[in-house]
Amino acid sequence: MTRVVELWRDEQGQDIAEYAVMLAVILVIVVGTIRLIGTKSNTVFSNVASAIQ
Repeated sequence: MTRVVELWRDEQGQDIAEYAVMLAVILVIVVGTIRLIGTKSNTVFSNVASAIQ
């Protein structure tokens, strides 16, 4: 029973979970930003290529 109480009070697992959540949020923001910039830059390059021709 004391082992269960020790595991319940151990906060190291909580730290790992918090870092995993922060990493997931950062990845979602980065991927969303890259997709948004990628779409807009593709449009700009297409417009420039059309203007050159």
